[in-house]
Amino acid sequence: MQTSDFDYHLPLEFIAQTPIEPRHNSRLLVMRCDLGTLEDSQFYKIGTYLKALAAHDNNVPFYVLMPSSSIDFGLYDGQKEILIEERDPEEVTSVRGLYRGEVIPARICPDGTRAGNWGFDITPASLVTGFITERGICSADENSIKEMFSDKIK
Repeated sequence: MQTSDFDYHLPLEFIAQTPIEPRHNSRLLVMRCDLGTLEDSQFYKIGTYLKALAAHDNNVPFYVLMPSSSIDFGLYDGQKEILIEERDPEEVTSVRGLYRGEVIPARICPDGTRAGNWGFDITPASLVTGFITERGICSADENSIKEMFSDKIK
């Protein structure tokens, strides 16, 4: 990692990924849920599953911010019932960068390379310590969700 002064004369540090490992002394990981289902699967931006695995492996509690507006109470098994968005492969096979004062596209893999670019990944509840909701904190399991939101269950 390099530190430099940017145009605003502030120190700048670039970190490629959110580190979760013993040397970083992480005590807690909290991430927002894009969509939750009754059987306790949660859908997040790509990379959340790996962060949940890292937190689990390092004994770091992983909590999910999950307001009731992000829970689809009509779905039971999101892994079977939800089609995960697949985005344009060019988003991961090419980058734009500055070359001789001009912003140009640059391919970062050989032509014809297939690329998967999913919009979300699925994090199983077994990796989640608990859900933080507008009604409080509950365990990451179906019964706890039903108990906390019994008025919303059909």
